This record gives sequence, C-alpha cells and structure tokens, in this order.
Amino acid sequence: MLFTIFLAIVFCAAITIMLLSAVVFIKDKRLFSSAPKEALELVIDRKQEEFYGARRIGWTLMIMSVIMILGVGAVSIWDGFRSDYTFWQFFFRFVMIFTIYKVYDMIFFDYFLLCKFQFFQTFTPEVTPVYTNRKYGYNIKSQLLKLLVIFPAASALAAWVCTLF
Repeated sequence: MLFTIFLAIVFCAAITIMLLSAVVFIKDKRLFSSAPKEALELVIDRKQEEFYGARRIGWTLMIMSVIMILGVGAVSIWDGFRSDYTFWQFFFRFVMIFTIYKVYDMIFFDYFLLCKFQFFQTFTPEVTPVYTNRKYGYNIKSQLLKLLVIFPAASALAAWVCTLF
C-alpha cells in the first residue's frame, strides 16, 4: 500500500514535469491539446525560444517524464508479479495510482495553477480571457468521467492482462 502511494507520487511528479516542460520551455501549440477549444484557438505558436536552449531543456525534461511514467508502470507490474498479486490487488494498485493522480490533477493543476495562481496565463497571456472569473478549471465533466469510468476500466483491463501471465 505504501509502495503504491509512492508510485502515485512519482507518477504525479512526472506529469508535473511534463506539463512544466511543455508550458514553460517547449511552448509548442501541439502540446496544448488538452486545453479547451476556445483557449487552444487563442494560443500563439511561438517559433522563438525564450532563451537559448529552452526547447532542448524542455524536450529533455519531457523525455525524462515519459521514462518516469513508464517506470511507474513497469515497477508496479514487476512488484505485483514478484508479490504474486491477484486480479483485485493489481486492480486496486492501478486504480489507486490513477485516482491519486486525477485528484492531484483536479486540485493542483485545474484549481491552483489555472484558476488561483494563473500560472498558465503567465506563459500564454493570450488565453487569459478564457479563464477569467472561473472558480474551477474548464473540464470538470471530462475529469470526472476519467476518474469514475475510464481509469477504473483501464485498471481492470490492465489487472486482467497482468493476471494472464
């Protein structure tokens, strides 16, 4: 249980690094696909770097983030095999990692960074009108769908696949 929480924290850190590298360093419009359509239409595709090497730093962080995410998956599965996990143990581990991540995403990214501290608006000021006067992020329905339906279904599928071996 404690190890699963640790893996979830590493997963959240990896997603945070990925977001920061995309927003602060890379600034490629294609990486903003999860933004609402009205904000995405306003985002300017920036061709010039903030400083020399910014994109290189960003892509390095992005690759490190992807490796961390894959590592969380590999370690959680390997540990489950090593510990002779059942379907329900695998399922609980996966759904717990996804749930902790999604709650973190909804509270930290959507509420604090987007609405409270206006972090994204600092780096992409053209989207400020879209987020003005919002009490919470823009995609609560999508977030809840992932939290309550998609992630449990993906966890069940992954647990089932793991128990086949």
